[in-house]
Amino acid sequence: MSKASRQPLAISMGEPAGLGPDLILQIYARRQSLGLPPFVVYGQRDFFAARARRLGLDLPLSSVEVTDAAATFKQSMPIVEIAGTVGDNPGEPTPVSGGLVMEAIARATHDVMRGAARGLVTAPIAKSVLYGAGFRHPGHTEYLAELCAQDGVPRLPVMMLAHEEFRAVPVTIHVPLSAVPTLLTSRLLDQTLRIVHHDLRTRFGVLRPKIAVSGLNPHAGESGTIGLEDLAVIKPVIEGMRHDDMDVVGPLPADTLFYPEHWRQYDAVVAMYHDQALIPIKTIAFDSAVNVTLGLPIVRTSPDHGTAFDLAGTGKGSWTSFVAAIRMADRMTDGSF
Repeated sequence: MSKASRQPLAISMGEPAGLGPDLILQIYARRQSLGLPPFVVYGQRDFFAARARRLGLDLPLSSVEVTDAAATFKQSMPIVEIAGTVGDNPGEPTPVSGGLVMEAIARATHDVMRGAARGLVTAPIAKSVLYGAGFRHPGHTEYLAELCAQDGVPRLPVMMLAHEEFRAVPVTIHVPLSAVPTLLTSRLLDQTLRIVHHDLRTRFGVLRPKIAVSGLNPHAGESGTIGLEDLAVIKPVIEGMRHDDMDVVGPLPADTLFYPEHWRQYDAVVAMYHDQALIPIKTIAFDSAVNVTLGLPIVRTSPDHGTAFDLAGTGKGSWTSFVAAIRMADRMTDGSF
């Protein structure tokens, strides 16, 4: 099947007052030079038309059914219309548009789940804005896990930040640092490692993944003298993985694990908390890393940046990470990894 005739990637519009809509329009305007696969945007044509005018972009936009998106993509940016209220007010978020933002994510996810689109790329949302519209999830990822639930049971979503061959995964994500030792259970770590191992094989084409696991405490606990979690929680789980013939190494001191000569020995590094995983990758790939959600029945990627309200509507934002997210979703769904 040719690239032009495949099912499109689905892109949810994200926060209307943020940078996401700007980047979608700018990327579409450069679709040929960037060599991008067909995608369809879930949002409102009138809104995107207004934002395009603000950015000085003369782009053809079409309201379509998802089944017509791939054929439309070459001539005009295909948009699946989402009902709701949204204005072109960059940098001025309002909960009034929250319902539309959530519905765009839900519709896009549904179309990927039923096979009408190949994978999902999500533009950044503003959780603080959505909470005013009834959003009840810790983050984007947890909302997707609920949307992808089977028999009413949400999947365990695992967040991976990826750039070229560097892949970092935090076991605990958007929680206070003080809560990490309590939340870091053997069950959670075991589930996370198995999902990472499975998705490296099935999504990234790594036949025998080699995974490094960081310690929680300085020096990985230094044999129990700097905290007991590394010995009591992390090490037994790793031993269980190795018993099941998985190549998992650790717990390793986090202060040396992320030295390039070390992490390059592994297909992924699993860290214990958000900043332990994200600081290293944002240091080496601040505007080009991709947020990938593992553990779902669908492929989902997202640019590794937020709404950037100060840049919205200016045309000055970087689309590097967004393009990388589209390309990664494309590769993960066409078997080219």
